[in-house]
Amino acid sequence: MDCCVIGTGYVGLVTGACLAELGNHVIAADMDEQKIQSLSAGHIPIYEAELEAIVERNLKNGNLTFTTEVHEAVSESEFVFITVGTPSDAEGRADLTNVDNVARDIARALDGYTVIINKSTVPVGSTKRVQRIIEESMPQYHEFDVVSNPEFLREGTAVFDFMNPSRIVIGSDSQKAAMRMTELYHGLNAPLLVTDPVSAEMIKYASNVFLATKVSYTNAVANLCEAVGADIREVTLGMGYDERIGFEFLKAGPGFGGSCFPKDCRALLAIARENGYDFELLEGVLKVNLEQHEKMVEKVARAAEGLEGRRICALGVAFKANTDDIRESPAVYVIKRLVERGASVMVYDPQAIQNARVELPGATFASDPYEAAEGAVVLALLTEWDEFKWLDYERILGLMETPYVVDTRNCLDPAMLRKLGFTYEGVGR
Repeated sequence: MDCCVIGTGYVGLVTGACLAELGNHVIAADMDEQKIQSLSAGHIPIYEAELEAIVERNLKNGNLTFTTEVHEAVSESEFVFITVGTPSDAEGRADLTNVDNVARDIARALDGYTVIINKSTVPVGSTKRVQRIIEESMPQYHEFDVVSNPEFLREGTAVFDFMNPSRIVIGSDSQKAAMRMTELYHGLNAPLLVTDPVSAEMIKYASNVFLATKVSYTNAVANLCEAVGADIREVTLGMGYDERIGFEFLKAGPGFGGSCFPKDCRALLAIARENGYDFELLEGVLKVNLEQHEKMVEKVARAAEGLEGRRICALGVAFKANTDDIRESPAVYVIKRLVERGASVMVYDPQAIQNARVELPGATFASDPYEAAEGAVVLALLTEWDEFKWLDYERILGLMETPYVVDTRNCLDPAMLRKLGFTYEGVGR
C-alpha cells in the first residue's frame, strides 16, 4: 500500500521505516532539507535498536524514500500519517500548531480518497479539528476520512513495539476508513480495537498517565521504605506477583522523564481543567515526580558533605537506557542542580553525550566512565545502562577521592561494592 508519513522525528521515522519493512511503499516527508538529505543517505539522527538497519534495507529495496515535497508525497498516497511534534505550551496544553499546519498542507494536496491518520499525541477532539481544517482548506473537494491511531512505542524498543504491538487502536466514525486501516495492519498479530475518535485519543493519554502514576507511587513508597527501614526491591517484588498489579513500572528511581510521560501528564491535566474536573490525583503524580528529582540531588549533596567545589562523577544523562534522548531527563535535572550548587560534574553516557553538551554547558564530559570517576568524591549513577553494571569497580575505587556511590537506579550490587570498600546508597533501600 502507498503511505506517506509527515514528520521524521522519533515516531515518524520509526513508523515509516516499519511500514516499509511490512512491504508498503512509504514516502517520509519533512520540511528540514538537511535532515532529509541525511536520512536519504541512511544516516539516522537518533539512537534506536534495529532502526538503522531497517532504514538502510528499505532505502535499497525502494520501499522507503525521503522527501521535502509534502504535496507530491500526499497526492501519491492512500494513507497519510501525521507524526509531527505536539510540545507543551505555557499552560501544559499540547501545542497543535504543527498538526494544524500539516492539515492545511494535506488539504491542498488531496487527490482522491485518502485516510488521514493522527499518529501524534493530541488532545481529545483533535480528529474532528483536523477534519474541519482540511474541509475548510481544500481548493477542491475530495473524499477523505481522519482517524485517530495512537502510538505506544517505547524508546529503546520502538521497532520491536511496532512489529509486536500489545494492541492497535483505531478511532474512527467511518466504517470505510476503519476497514482500510485494518487492511494496512493485517500483517501484525495484535488485538485490534476499533472505537470512536474521542475514546482513542483518551486511551493514549490515560495509558501513559497510568504508567506515570505507577512510577510516582513506587517512588513515594520507596521514600517511606527508607524512613522505616524496608527494602523497596523486596516490597515491589512482593507486589508484582499479584497479577492485578504486575512488575512493570514498579522500579524506584529518580522519577520519570522523556518525551511522553511529563508532557502527557501536563496535557491531560490541562484537558481536565478545561472541562471542569479537578484532577488532584494527577497533580500529585507530577508533584511527587519533581520532588523525587530533587531528592536525588540531596542524596548526592549529603554524600559529598556539601557541593561547593566538590567533584562529582555522573554516569548517565539519557532519560533511560538504550536511547540518546535527554528530553526532561531526571539525570539532566540532577546534573543542572549540582552545577548550580557549585559542584564540578564530570559526565559520561554511552550515547547521549552529544545531545547533553548543549543542555549542560556547566558540566564537563568524559570519554569513558573511568575518566569521569577520577578524583570524584561521589559517583552518581543516573541512567541504568547495562554497561554500568559491569564496570571494573575495583579500578574506580582507586580513581576516586572518596569511595561513595549513589545508585539512583538500584541497578548495582550493594554487597559487592561494600566488600570492595565503597559506601553505597540506593533508593528506598
